[in-house]
Amino acid sequence: MEYDRVQRTLLVILFLNLIVAGLKAVFGFLAGSVSMVADAFHSTLDSASNIIGLVSTQMAKQPPDGRHPYGHGKFETFGTLLIGGILLLTATWILYEGANRLLSGIAPSISLLTVAVLVVTIGINIVVTRYERRMGEHLGSQILIADSEHTKSDVYVSLSVLLGFGAVSLGFPAADPLIAFGIAMVIGRMGLHIVRDAGDVLTDAAIVDCEGQIAGIIHTTPGVRGYHKFRCRGKPGELFADIHIFVDPDITVGEGHAIAERARVLILSDVEGMEDIVVHIDPYSGEEE
Repeated sequence: MEYDRVQRTLLVILFLNLIVAGLKAVFGFLAGSVSMVADAFHSTLDSASNIIGLVSTQMAKQPPDGRHPYGHGKFETFGTLLIGGILLLTATWILYEGANRLLSGIAPSISLLTVAVLVVTIGINIVVTRYERRMGEHLGSQILIADSEHTKSDVYVSLSVLLGFGAVSLGFPAADPLIAFGIAMVIGRMGLHIVRDAGDVLTDAAIVDCEGQIAGIIHTTPGVRGYHKFRCRGKPGELFADIHIFVDPDITVGEGHAIAERARVLILSDVEGMEDIVVHIDPYSGEEE
């Protein structure tokens, strides 16, 4: 994976997120809007997640060593898991603050300026979401894709705040903390989704289905009579696998090794994101397929 490009993308997103968070926080406090302040904390969390992403990808890009023979790629996934956990904590805090505001009955002051700030930040976040998602898919980066989903939720959150402002203007002050509750649900749901996906990678769940493509390669490799015991783990852009192929039992060990190496090279070159695959050779008896 091109971790340097992932980090450059995260730096750009971090700069934009800091601008968005600062605008929302300042005008949210001035307006006394708990939903807008909650939205600002959500945007601040975007910035925190970018920093976690930078640290985790710096660790992930280190080459394999004696303690980590498969490389350090899971550090990126661990960073993603941290982002999900922080999101869940933030959702809890927003629920608490929204409950306090609901009991106090204090309504936020609303101006054209606060509305304009939200509209501008929504526009920035839409651009950020599309850019980060596109780069995440292009680079096969789990943390960029997860963070783009987080930023997308920020867009929905800001739209909800605007609706809350409208409801307060129509004489429903309870709408502001209720919208904050909705924001908490959005953030909490996103956190659970991120934690689940990161957990799948960390527990070596089969999340990438590439067996069909590999089977096609195996069946067209000269000397291979079939395969079994295929296993694959990892994440998009960083996969590790092993497979047993059947070869003629009468050939030499050297010939069998050459066939296995040919299959391995073809799989590594044709299967996107395949970092390494171990190809074992088994004697073909005619009963395996």
